[in-house]
Amino acid sequence: MQNMGIELIFQGNNLLRILEGTLNTMYIAFISIFLSLIFGVIFGIIYTSKNKIIRFFCRFYLEVFRIIPILVLLFLFYFVVPSLFDIDISGEFVAIYVFVLWGIAEIGDITRGAMESIPKHNSDVALALGFNKVQLYIFVLIPLSFKRVLPGVINLTTRMIKTTSLVIMIGVVDVVKVGQQIIESNILKVPDAAFWIYGFIFVIYFIICYPLSKVAKVLENRWNK
Repeated sequence: MQNMGIELIFQGNNLLRILEGTLNTMYIAFISIFLSLIFGVIFGIIYTSKNKIIRFFCRFYLEVFRIIPILVLLFLFYFVVPSLFDIDISGEFVAIYVFVLWGIAEIGDITRGAMESIPKHNSDVALALGFNKVQLYIFVLIPLSFKRVLPGVINLTTRMIKTTSLVIMIGVVDVVKVGQQIIESNILKVPDAAFWIYGFIFVIYFIICYPLSKVAKVLENRWNK
């Protein structure tokens, strides 16, 4: 029975379907982190403003995406928003949209912390040399913040990859959904199908996320030294 279970992964086009689901998972995660990185840095720069009103709204945005579960946001944008505005939105679009909003908040806070941790004399020297505010950020603050932001971005990437498993709740066919379909269609013939299919999916997630976690740890240790 166990042999039948492990053979189920390679029967027919099951392996191809799992790999296609993995690619969809990676597509959602990496598109989301790419857009989050761009807009998150901008958000982080805005967050460094000394204006109390701007900082209040930035803080409010950050707390909203830290407090509200991602699953609730997925349901909100997939079921509630389309019904309110009478529009049709695909599950993939909603997933990327929600993950980008979440990523902007997280990367923005990381960027803000990194920029505010840079010794003030770096800014003073740049301004004394005639740099304007835009040049200060482009040539001084952002480059100096990069190594401090990178470990956090990599950690967020691994979290985002794992969190994509929630998208099956809004009909997106990712690697977990494919595994679920294979199990449901073979459970009567292979009682231990769930063990082998989910175990194989676990290995896929581990292969993707573990190297990223190690890279983030190495970079963090190097920066701390």
